[in-house]
Parts: sequence; structure tokens; C-alpha cells
Amino acid sequence: MGGCFFEVVETLGVSLTDKQKRQFETYFEVLLEWNERMNLTSLTTKEDVYMKHFLDSLHMISLIDLKDQLVLDVGSGAGFPGMPLKIAFPDLKLTIVDALKKRIVFLETLCEKLGLKVELMHGRIEEHGLKNHYDIVTARAVAPLRILSELCLPFIAVGGCFIAYKSTRTACELQASENALKKLGGKLDTVLSYEVASHERTLIKVVKTARGSEKYPRPLHKIKKDPL
Repeated sequence: MGGCFFEVVETLGVSLTDKQKRQFETYFEVLLEWNERMNLTSLTTKEDVYMKHFLDSLHMISLIDLKDQLVLDVGSGAGFPGMPLKIAFPDLKLTIVDALKKRIVFLETLCEKLGLKVELMHGRIEEHGLKNHYDIVTARAVAPLRILSELCLPFIAVGGCFIAYKSTRTACELQASENALKKLGGKLDTVLSYEVASHERTLIKVVKTARGSEKYPRPLHKIKKDPL
């Protein structure tokens, strides 16, 4: 199965070394080991993890050059999409923020096993201090785009971008997020549809064109109660 995954990755323009292939294998093994102790993923077969998690995460490279980029992965959970991207692009300067301490402990163990340096932060993204800082902020299956925009765009430097991983039902989310993007200095750039293991997926790229107000992001309960 791994062979199929690596062949598809080649079509995305990435040639993985033997070391990187072993890192993906280690990732799978550590994920399954920890998944017995805590709920990290409902997908447990090798094919599902490689295709629906690893491959899906790597599709960002269809939209942007990741070489030497400063990336923030919001609500990464078991490390998606940040960790597969870090394996494929070791020079990526990756920060992962997650609200659950147990997931951060898992990611600490994973980074040690993979020999990768990643900044791991336990806490809520709206409490993070580095606004207007990152080249790329990304989130996968975290929240509706309208809410994600306020959680993510304030941390992107002008000229950088926000990339959201979504299912195919994005038209309503895009329409509902128009006001939020405008207030936060974001402009819709690309909507890319693709297929992973017979499942339709979508990547939404928003470019940061101007600095938004320093009052954003608000606490999450306020964002949910009164979204932009």
C-alpha cells in the first residue's frame, strides 16, 4: 500500500528519500500505538491513514511553495496536516497549537521518534501572541470557515496566506465568510477540489492583503455567539 502512496506523492512533485519513507512508516506505527490509549483517529488501517491523512495533508503543495516557510498549524490533533508536511519538507519552520495537552504529549513523542524539530504549543489559538507573523496558517477539519477565519487570519503576515482543508460542501461556508474575510484583511484566492481515496476534498486559499484590527481574534465563545 505504501508504494501507491509514494507514487501519488510523486505526482504532486515531491520525491521522498528512503529516510522520509521510513519516517512515514514510524508515524503510522506511533499513531496506532497511541490511538489505543487516546482517541487520535477513527482511521486505523494502513491504507486509510496513508491516503486519508498523510496524502490529504500533503495536497497543500498543490497551492503553495513550502520551501523555508514559517507555518502555523491550528488544532492539529494527531498532527495533520503539519507533520506530514514537515516530513516532506524538513526545512519547514512548523509550529503546532492544540488545546488538548494529551495531544501535545503525543506530538512530542512523535517528533522525538521522527527526529524532527517542531515548536509545540499547548493552548487555544486565540491566546497565541504572535500576530501578523506567519507565512502560512492552516487548519484541517477544525471549524466552519467563518469562525476559522477569525481564529487564523490575525496570525498571518501581510502577503501570507491561510489554507483551510474542507470537504466538498464549501459554497455556503465561502458565502458566509465574506464579511469575516473583509474585516480581517483576507481575500479569497483559490478553491481547489481534489479526490483522496474516492473522497472529494477541497482546499481554500485566502491571501492576507491587509492587517486587521488588533481586537481579533476574540475569545472563542464570543466568536461562536456572534461570528463576523
